[in-house]
Amino acid sequence: MDKVFITCAVTGSSPLPDHPNFPITPQQIAEAGVSAIEAGASILHIHVRDPATGGQSTELDLYREAVGLIRQRSNEAILNVTTGPGCTWMQSPDDPALPGSGTLMFTAEKRLEHILDLRPEMCTLDICTMNLWGGAAINLDPMITRMGHMIQDAGVLPEIECFEAGDFVFADDLMAKKALPAHAPYSFVLGTKYGLPATPEAMIYARNQIPRGAKWTGFGISRHSYPMAAQAVLLGGNVRVGFEDTIYLRRGRKAANNAELVRWAVELVERLGADVATPGEARAALGLPT
Repeated sequence: MDKVFITCAVTGSSPLPDHPNFPITPQQIAEAGVSAIEAGASILHIHVRDPATGGQSTELDLYREAVGLIRQRSNEAILNVTTGPGCTWMQSPDDPALPGSGTLMFTAEKRLEHILDLRPEMCTLDICTMNLWGGAAINLDPMITRMGHMIQDAGVLPEIECFEAGDFVFADDLMAKKALPAHAPYSFVLGTKYGLPATPEAMIYARNQIPRGAKWTGFGISRHSYPMAAQAVLLGGNVRVGFEDTIYLRRGRKAANNAELVRWAVELVERLGADVATPGEARAALGLPT
């Protein structure tokens, strides 16, 4: 087996769970991220939240503060910042041609504002168009093509987020026209209601759709987090854990923090006979500057 790198998805953007240590402010997000690196993660997947409400935020100043604090504390961490917000369509109950409450549709420039400003090593790129989050995630070819070129021009490596089967065909088409780099890593999101199920068969299918030798991470949401982490290791992939995906170590047992989720992931990887990559080894595997 190649060494397995671990991503910690620190906070996400879904509704706040019932957890006393859930990171909300930039300071809390940074502290949780640095602790996750110390526990064995190589990559931090970063969202920000409104410090007053805990809800989803896209404020540039919050990204600047969270990323700046992490960079001050850790020169090892690979930063993988979200570009997900800004693709959600909620249909109006009165007129299906109009957006309803909760619609959040941004231009490519707005979705990438913080990426172009901060230039993290990596960013996620959702390429799905599907029923998601109670509405529809809309990521059509013109938008994703533009975003893909802008991300590459900024010197940032996109991670291709695949939620369902058609995403792999879309990724192939984007690579063919160089809207995505040939060495871009993939992330398989398993367990959303209308996407790929969190099963071994779905992960095997996903792995078999990507280019031979491509780096990939497979993960499950909620109760599927650690079963899918184990499946990813056995199939030659990498692991993602973190409070974005679950606050539980196992049924009925909450993790104290993101670092504890990472420590469980480290133990899982090692018990399955693999070694955990250091941040430096993960950089080399992904072709990132050292």
